[in-house]
This record gives sequence, C-alpha cells and structure tokens, in this order.
Amino acid sequence: MFIEPSITGERRGWIEVVCGSMFSGKTEELIRRLKRAKIANLKVEIFKPAIDIRYNETQVVSHDANAIQSTPIDNSQTILLMATGVDVVGIDEAQFFDAEIMHVCETLAARGTRVIVAGLDMDYLGKPFGPMPQLLAIADYITKLHAICVKCGNIASISYRKTAQAGQVLLGEKDTYEPRCRKCYNEKE
Repeated sequence: MFIEPSITGERRGWIEVVCGSMFSGKTEELIRRLKRAKIANLKVEIFKPAIDIRYNETQVVSHDANAIQSTPIDNSQTILLMATGVDVVGIDEAQFFDAEIMHVCETLAARGTRVIVAGLDMDYLGKPFGPMPQLLAIADYITKLHAICVKCGNIASISYRKTAQAGQVLLGEKDTYEPRCRKCYNEKE
C-alpha cells in the first residue's frame, strides 16, 4: 500500500489493523510494513504501550527478535502530539491502550496519515480485548493472522494462558502463553 495523493494534492489516510492470537506474527507484520514505508522514504513513527517491556523498553520486538525503534507511551492522546507531519504511524499492542486509541487513529487518518495498528483481538478467555473491537470496526483494511496450535497443529486463534493467574492483562511469552485452536483450547489440558 502507498499514500496516494488526491486530485487536490492532499494525502489520503486510512487505518489498517493486524490482529490475531499470540505467536501469529502480528508484530512481525507490523515491522515489515513499517520498514517498507521507511524504504519508500516516508516519515514513520512507531508507538507502543509503556507497560510492554518484555523484550525491550524502547523497541517493538517480535517473538522472532525482529525489532524497530519505537516510542513507549502511557496515553494514546500523546500519539497525536508526536505524530504531526508523519506519513505513517505504527501502533503495537493496541489492546493495552485506553479507549481513546480509536479516536486517535480516526484523527490521524483524517489528517492524511496511514495508521497501522497491531494487537490481540481476543484475550486468554477468548473474549474481545480492550479497544480492539472498535478498531476493527473502523478499520479500512483488516489482516487476521493465525498461529499454529501447539497441541494438534491446526490453525490457532486463541492465546491459551498456561498459568492460573487471573486478570485480563498478564504480560508473558512462551512460558506463560501458547497458541491453541478452538477445540484444544476448550479441552484445557
């Protein structure tokens, strides 16, 4: 995709959402799209929630150790302040942002910015996660990625939590979560 100027010379913005379970390649896809935008000499800014320090405090890092520099933020409104004059905005782990992230994305797109958002569409209980349902509803383009079920090898869409710890937000990696298909998730063994 590219930013296409309109007849009047103004850029057209849009919202892309990349979603799926853990280990499905969401962050890898976000990084790929952002690196391609940089190759095209577009001005790119990347943001992530400040609470996500699993791999690095200031980089968006995929489970495959692919990385890109980012700005950690606590409040989605900060993106509007920091993205002035930017062609492409990348947002990782969108499920951890406040509900205003939807309005931030709409504002950026209305300004002519391409917005690429990545996040978990469901939590470990298989329920919609944070602001992701609203982002999916307003997205111009949606890419749903799937992992591979560690139990049976089929397509996985749910992040199974291997610990008994409660609470919707629990940062973790392969020691805490594994991808499962619907059938194996419901077996919970």
